[in-house]
Amino acid sequence: MAKLYINEENEQCKIEPEVYGHFSEHLGRCIYEGIYVGEDSDIPNVNGMRVDVVEALKELKVPMLRWPGGCFADEYHWKDGIGPKENRKKMINTHWGGVVEDNSFGTHEYMELCRQLGCKTYVNGNLGSGTVQEMSEWVEYMTFNGVSPMADLRKENGHAEPWTVDFFGVGNENWGCGGNMTPEHYANEYRRYQTYVRNYDSKKMIKKVCCGPNIDDYEWTEGVMKTVFYKTNNGVGVDPEGDAAAAEIVLEDEEEVPESSMIDYLSLHYYVHPEGWKIKGSSTDFDGEVWYKTLYKALFMDTLIKRHGTIMDKYDPDKEVGLCVDEWGTWFKNEPGTNPGFLYQQNTVRDALVAGITLNIFNKHADRVKIAALAQMVNVLQAVLLTEGEKMIKTPTYHVMHMYRHHQGAMLLESALTGVDEIGINKWKVPKITESVSKGEDGIITITLNNLSIEAAEDVDIQFADKGYKVVEARIVTDTDMHAHNTFDAPETVTEKDFDAYKEEQDKIVASLPANSVVELRVKK
Repeated sequence: MAKLYINEENEQCKIEPEVYGHFSEHLGRCIYEGIYVGEDSDIPNVNGMRVDVVEALKELKVPMLRWPGGCFADEYHWKDGIGPKENRKKMINTHWGGVVEDNSFGTHEYMELCRQLGCKTYVNGNLGSGTVQEMSEWVEYMTFNGVSPMADLRKENGHAEPWTVDFFGVGNENWGCGGNMTPEHYANEYRRYQTYVRNYDSKKMIKKVCCGPNIDDYEWTEGVMKTVFYKTNNGVGVDPEGDAAAAEIVLEDEEEVPESSMIDYLSLHYYVHPEGWKIKGSSTDFDGEVWYKTLYKALFMDTLIKRHGTIMDKYDPDKEVGLCVDEWGTWFKNEPGTNPGFLYQQNTVRDALVAGITLNIFNKHADRVKIAALAQMVNVLQAVLLTEGEKMIKTPTYHVMHMYRHHQGAMLLESALTGVDEIGINKWKVPKITESVSKGEDGIITITLNNLSIEAAEDVDIQFADKGYKVVEARIVTDTDMHAHNTFDAPETVTEKDFDAYKEEQDKIVASLPANSVVELRVKK
């Protein structure tokens, strides 16, 4: 029997709500049709946003939404997406499907969507093909509350008050689609561009996201951190491998650290391709070996966070720079009959396990992982919602994220598993159980558990430092068929349900986890 030990007296650090963020790119049917249908649509909407989609997302307590990309961001010129819609420029979306982008969803529409969702904003700027002036003027347009050309232009376009930009990404995937740059070249460009991402309101500081590595490109992390990170007001950095005396001199003369830092977050992108980048494999047709291969690759997220985190620690031992995993999820072949450039895929119990595993990993690394964004929100990759005309369905991933919402803003608790078997087929070996535990302000402890086996249930003996804990809520996402998924004809094949396979004893709780399941237990004394 597996045993989970929880020391509820040891609150380690806060799990930032933004770890449960989302990503919406101008890609396929994510924004157009999926979220935005326009004010004249027969589909019920508020200011063009689908009512059904917005209401479903609000149930997740979406904390943050990243936009407009992705690769699209480094070809996006924001002035094309403002003003009267009939006057907005049309363009070909060369990255995704070769379709016409009419720019009817732009800055004002994005801010309206975030208002309806009640979430924080994460705008990704164009460093790859844009100019410093363009980026600077966008920030001014969105956030300046005074007299200036860009503020006046915003007012002319119908929004007198400035918006709040919580997070701003200075470029995206600049090692690839964002310019094919070297880490040192990008880092120097980042230093220049971020200078002009100004804080016009000292009470609403914009947090800056620097483009980090693709998967396990540790040289990128090293090069960028060494070039960008600094502590002193004059921008002089201290090389951790440099002369110690010189470092002491710099620190001795150090002025007060400015409120606005050069870098607040370093991004990381990682997708699970069970059959490799070129082949990818089917989202619904797979065998047991591919199941374990997928989960094995999902668990690699833990290794990536540890190894990139070790490099970051060299320059940032106090963890002032958060890791921002703003693109993560599964990436399979597009569904047959759909545009390959739209990246539309189904979502099975396997995706639910990937979500559960990944979110548990993020929770366990809450000291470094401060932002994350599932790719993507609707109709693209590991989406939480799928739409077809006026129809909408919630995917298994949606239901997992709904259960895990209780971790948002909670305190990570010390926890450890013992007696966990290693399972799998051939070389694809994984632990049978993964977990994370947090405590909310209401005193309720949330325990999330994953059973990665497709064959066998597992009893987990949950022990606390103190006695007398009782279950106040228990939920599960599972199905006996690992291929199970929701369709528009059968939208509730895989849903979140009550879970009752547990026993409460004086000093512990014993939960029996079915095969291929994600379980949440919420307990209180």
